[in-house]
Amino acid sequence: PFNKLLGLTIESVALDRARIKLEMRDELIGNFIRGTLHGGVISSAMDVTGGIVAFSSLAERLKGQSVEEKMERLSRMGTIDLRIDYLRPGAGTYFVVTGYVLRAGNRVAVTRMELHNDQELLIAVGTGAYVIS
Repeated sequence: PFNKLLGLTIESVALDRARIKLEMRDELIGNFIRGTLHGGVISSAMDVTGGIVAFSSLAERLKGQSVEEKMERLSRMGTIDLRIDYLRPGAGTYFVVTGYVLRAGNRVAVTRMELHNDQELLIAVGTGAYVIS
C-alpha cells in the first residue's frame, strides 16, 4: 500500500537489476519553496528498488522449491542497512531509480541504487543491505 501511495511503477525487473519510475506530484514535495522531491520519498523509492533486486536474486536460487517454501523464505526478507547520498535537489517531472546487486550471499544481499530525474541528472545514490536468509 505504501509503494502504491508513492506512485512507484516497476518498469523492468531482471535477475539482478530493476528500474522503477516515480512521477512527481504535489504530495511528494519536501521543499515547498523549491518544489523538490522529499528526501524520504527518495530513500523509500531507493529502498524498494534495492529490495526488488535482492528479491530477484533470491528468487532465482529458490527455483525448484515449493511455493510454500518460497513464500516462507521471502517473507523473512527485510532491509538491514540503507545509506543514501543526496547529490542535488530532487527537481523534475519524473524520476527513475535503477538498482543492481553488488553481492548476494546466503544470508545478505547488497545492492546499489541510483535516482535520476527526467533530464538524466543524478539526484541520489544509495547502497542497501537486505537479509535474505
